[in-house]
Amino acid sequence: MSDEPENPSLQVTVTKELAGSTRFSQNGTTRAGLFLMTPHGAISPTTNSMEAAALRLEDHIRLLAPRVVVAYSGGVDSTVVLKAATRALGSRALGLLADTESNTEEDLRIAGEIADQHGFTVEVVSYSELAIENYAENPANRCFFCKNELYTRLTAFAASRDIAVVCDGSNADDMGDYRPGLKAVEAHRVRSPLKDLGLGKADVRALAKHYGLPNHERPASPCLSSRIPYGQKITQEKLQQVAEGEAYLRKLGLREFRCRHHGEVARLEIPPDDMQTVLANREAITDEFRRIGFHWVAVDLGGFKSGGLNRVLTTENQTYQSPPESHSEETE
Repeated sequence: MSDEPENPSLQVTVTKELAGSTRFSQNGTTRAGLFLMTPHGAISPTTNSMEAAALRLEDHIRLLAPRVVVAYSGGVDSTVVLKAATRALGSRALGLLADTESNTEEDLRIAGEIADQHGFTVEVVSYSELAIENYAENPANRCFFCKNELYTRLTAFAASRDIAVVCDGSNADDMGDYRPGLKAVEAHRVRSPLKDLGLGKADVRALAKHYGLPNHERPASPCLSSRIPYGQKITQEKLQQVAEGEAYLRKLGLREFRCRHHGEVARLEIPPDDMQTVLANREAITDEFRRIGFHWVAVDLGGFKSGGLNRVLTTENQTYQSPPESHSEETE
């Protein structure tokens, strides 16, 4: 496969294919499944019900188009969609992975390893999110500008390959949260197979497990920009500080947490069960975070909360309300 789009005039740069990735060819391997959704709720994840649900997802993708592009991040949702698409369409399913400042090297490495292990056809598109108009100013709808740029590039890439459908990993549970990026999904007519079939996060993780995906229990890992309070400018330096701080906490054995960037202060959101680990290593953590560039390290007594920075948004219209800096929150 060529590393360049067929139409050189498109504003898409494909820099490389993931090392070792191979095209998938259906070979009669056993199918897997997940909770079978019925009018009476979800059937327990027995082999038969999960087989049926997997087939349902794969058939749904197969009926969308003969070829699809999947917005692939290495997260469990998009990985399940790409796995199902690959089983349904073989090499006619193509994953595109965005390499930008708000993704960590660890995220890209994991995405590449999974693609290699499961025979996904994946290409990497590199560009600067910080160069996107309005993005670095970090408004409350920052995610819209991010996703709008992503899907502008992915739909252009798909068109250059005569592929009519782009899919993403949005699931049914996403509909109940503040996610301005979904407006971009709608604007670009991106299809969401998981949402179409009413599959929520628990369903997706169950399907990932039965597909043999190694990330079926991996905690959600929103982009690094989500650690910076609304209204505070996003910079490469801040993103790097967050990435290094969270990488250090993972080395201590922590799995699910956030390092919120409040200028000179790093505010750590840690589950209560892990706070003893943090306290036992407080001197080492303080030294490391000062080396990274923070002056102070604070542990949030409220614990870990995904999407916690959204607390500063009004419930009526989800607009940014400028709060005292110590109470700022964000979108994930």
